This record gives sequence, structure tokens and C-alpha cells, in this order.
Amino acid sequence: MTMPKRTAAIIVAAGRGLRAGAGGPKQYRSIGGKTVLARAMEPFCTHPGISAVQPVRNPDDADIFDQAVCHLAYRPPVDGGATRQASVRAGLEALASQAPEIVLIHDAARAFVTADVISRAIDAALLTGAAIPVVPVTDTIKVVDAAGAVEATPDRALLRIAQTPQAFHFQTILDAHRRAAREGRDDFTDDAAIAEWAGLTVATFEGDAANMKLTTPEDFAREEARLGAMLGDIRTGTGYDVHALTDGDHLMLCGVRVPFNRGFLAHSDGDVGLHALVDAILGALADGDIGSHFPPSDPKWKGAASDQFLKHAVELVHRRGGRIAHLEVTMICEAPKIGPLREAMRARIAEITGLPQSRIAVKATTSERLGFTGRQEGIAATAAATIRLPWDDIGAANGGSNQP
Repeated sequence: MTMPKRTAAIIVAAGRGLRAGAGGPKQYRSIGGKTVLARAMEPFCTHPGISAVQPVRNPDDADIFDQAVCHLAYRPPVDGGATRQASVRAGLEALASQAPEIVLIHDAARAFVTADVISRAIDAALLTGAAIPVVPVTDTIKVVDAAGAVEATPDRALLRIAQTPQAFHFQTILDAHRRAAREGRDDFTDDAAIAEWAGLTVATFEGDAANMKLTTPEDFAREEARLGAMLGDIRTGTGYDVHALTDGDHLMLCGVRVPFNRGFLAHSDGDVGLHALVDAILGALADGDIGSHFPPSDPKWKGAASDQFLKHAVELVHRRGGRIAHLEVTMICEAPKIGPLREAMRARIAEITGLPQSRIAVKATTSERLGFTGRQEGIAATAAATIRLPWDDIGAANGGSNQP
């Protein structure tokens, strides 16, 4: 791949995705344990040939956008317009002061773009000035009239399915978009069509059949099943945490503030339930423990809310391309009584992790008044986490076997 001085990418994520059915804008829906938007943006944010990633979002989506991609590096997002064309132009204008040499324009609904496709897009733009990824048409295509009668059968050898990222010399496509806006043309469905209208020759390069656009509920179901089949490395981790009790007026337990006549003696908020869950997830990942990620010697974490520790552990699973299948925590204490708090705790853990509540268990037991928990000197918690990861190199080398 040739490395231009400046290559930017625009991620168009301002649409509503109504054809995808209920569940909010499709780019923020989870698929395989990760949002569609995060899957679409991450390959650009981590590609060595991309110098800047410019997201375009709907202004109503600011909070969910930040939550979906907070782990990635990108330019401040800009608000999109009423059409895809207007949204792309907003992204181009936001990059104008940076004057990149090449720009790639990608739809957030294409969640499975690869680094290879991105590299081919950069090379093609450098060579031709305007190029799009395409895949061959394998089915016979019919042209029909308004009544549904066949009018023609085009030669499928001449047909291609267009994909994104579409790649252009930056100034050329910016000028084309500006001209279209001046002339009131807002009916183009992709940037290649604008380039063609502006008189440019648009080249093609090899796309990827997996780089499909998520449009309908059936698309989501199919890809969810495909990703699930890939996550055959099933792992279980366990965690344990304990904190002493001291003077106070509440306890944080599984993310819930519980009024009590004692408090935790701890560097953070002392939430033993969430701490045990964090260690269980890290154990399944074989990635240290909570102390190695959030050292108690670091004043940054003094009094910190433990939900951020759990969010971090969940994000580590997502970065590995995995998902969490099940979480279980057992509280060990004489008081407070956990039973009346159980559902609130399950709901809070679900909120923090993004898991369905049906995949979260909260249990409780006493130590029959034995030991430090029996004497109410402290509270302990144990936890277990089951996660699913893609097969690593060892698994792949054994033909997908679960034996090393």
C-alpha cells in the first residue's frame, strides 16, 4: 500500500435506519457484543494509513455516540443533515481546514469493513482520483416495468454491487459536493454518483462480500448468527473480593447505593460485588487482575465509582472481538439483606455491562456467623464470568479445535 501524506476517513452515522425495525438507530445496536458503529469505525481508527477519522452523527445521538465509540480516537463529530448527501458534505467541510490528500467515505451501517479493503481504497484513490469497491453480481437481474413485467435482462457480467468506503482526491469530491448543493441536487444515493454527475471517471477496485450493509432485521439476525458461530473459544473466570467495614452511612453493592449503618474501608467505593465481577472477566481473558489495571496506589482511583472498572473489563472483551455470555456474583454477608435488593442489582449490572438481565445472576449467603463476615467486620463476594472469544492462532492452527 502506498502511504499518502494525509488520508482522512468520513464515517456517515447520522441516519435513522428505519428499515432495520424497532430498537433505535441501527448503528447503535449491538451485534456480536459490539455496536455496529464501533465495528465500522474501528478499522479506520486503527489503520496506519488513516491520519484522521471524521464521524458525522445525528445531533440527537450525542450521548449514545460517545458511549459507543469512547475507546476510539477520532476528530470531534459533526452534525449531519437531512440526507446522506448533506451529511457527507458536513463531514467534508469539517475536514477542509485539514486539507487531506485523500478522503474515504464510509457508511456506518457497513460494520465488517477490513483493513485490506481500506488499503485498496487508498491505493485506488491515489492512482485514479475516484474509485469505489465493488463485488460481482451472481444472480440474474431483471428490469421490470411499473406493473412488474420483465422488460429486460441485463448482462450480469457488466453489473457490480457498489460498496463503501468510496475513495477520492479530497478537493475534487469536496468541489463536486459544493456544486451539487449550489445547484439544488440532493438526490444522489452515493458519492460515486455525485462524482459521475460532476464529470469524473470513477474507477472500481475489489470489494469484499462480507462488507455488506446492515439494513433489515434479517440482516442483523444472519450476522449475529454468523458471529456467534465464530466465537467458539468459551472461557470461564472467577473473582473474589473483600472489604472491611468502618464508620459510614451506606454501602455500594453491585452498583446500588444501599443505606446502612456502616461503610467500606477501601481506596475506591469498595463495591465488592463489582470488583469480584471485574476479576472474573479479567481471569477469563487471562489479563491480570483489578489491581494491575487500577492500582490502589494510584490516587486517581481514590473514591472512584466501581462501575467504570466493570465497564473497562467489558470493553476489553469487546476489543478482543468477544462477548460476555453470563455473569454471576454471590454476596457473603450477614447484613444488609441482599434478597430485597437482588433485582435492582441485576438491573444495575445489566445497565453497566449492556447485557440482558436474563444473563446476570445475583445470589447471597451468610457464613453462619463464622469468621469476619459472620462477625460483620467485612463483606465478601465471589463471581464467575463466562465469555466467548474468537479462536486465537492456536485454535486456528488446530483446525478450530478447542485443544491447544
